[in-house]
Amino acid sequence: MRRSLVVILSLISVAPGLFAAQVVDPSTRLVISVRDQKLMLLQNGGKIATYPISTSMFGLGDYWGRMTTPLGYLAVAQKIGDHAPIGAVFHNRRFTGEILAPNAPGRDPVITRIIWLRGLEAQNAHAFSRCIYIHGTPQENTIGRPASYGCIRMKSSDIAALYNQLTLGSIVQIVPDRLPKVPKATPLPSSNTLVAEVEKTNSQNQLGSSSTSTSLTIEQMRVGGALAAERQKSQARGEQTNTTRESIAHPTDKAPPVLNKGAVTAQNSPRA
Repeated sequence: MRRSLVVILSLISVAPGLFAAQVVDPSTRLVISVRDQKLMLLQNGGKIATYPISTSMFGLGDYWGRMTTPLGYLAVAQKIGDHAPIGAVFHNRRFTGEILAPNAPGRDPVITRIIWLRGLEAQNAHAFSRCIYIHGTPQENTIGRPASYGCIRMKSSDIAALYNQLTLGSIVQIVPDRLPKVPKATPLPSSNTLVAEVEKTNSQNQLGSSSTSTSLTIEQMRVGGALAAERQKSQARGEQTNTTRESIAHPTDKAPPVLNKGAVTAQNSPRA
């Protein structure tokens, strides 16, 4: 797959004039195997899906006047039929209003969707002018073997699914050999899965914030309790200190000794 991308980029760099009108998108690619009569859709190097197809009953090539299927690297130049119903009949790339069921007897028009290809190499330079498409066919019983007039035919349901996954400029490689072995692409998570993951992350963040808030509150309570106890101790020590200072500043006066009445009289009376 990496080698294929290198080939595409080298082709564009060698002959820029050939691709001036074509914007190439290498992220989405189709590989069409003539031998397997299958088409493989790849995105970013991984396999997305494989569909049965039908190439030309007249062989391979890019010759004027011959209804052959070209080989090599091409690109999606136009997409036609965005909102057409399954089985819609196209004439000159315009919806006629007619709708055909699969395997409608005696009818073999272009139906459902048109993916118009432009050649990126000299060996398929006439593909766009020759109107080489990938398109739906009502003759679904012929899918799986060469039965077209140069285009790549698909079942209506398959071309509708493929059409929605291609962009203008998507690379189409038509090879004569078997499809390469490519690992399946890693599926992208759906929008519902992404939303669920975001909600889960938000919930975890909220829980973490609540836990942090609770732990901080408890810590604050512990600090506050310790400060309150320290203040009480300080107040108690302050009261004791004040009491001691008052005792020193205002000592208690002692009362004079009380003498008995007889003694007082004897001191006051003169001796004879």
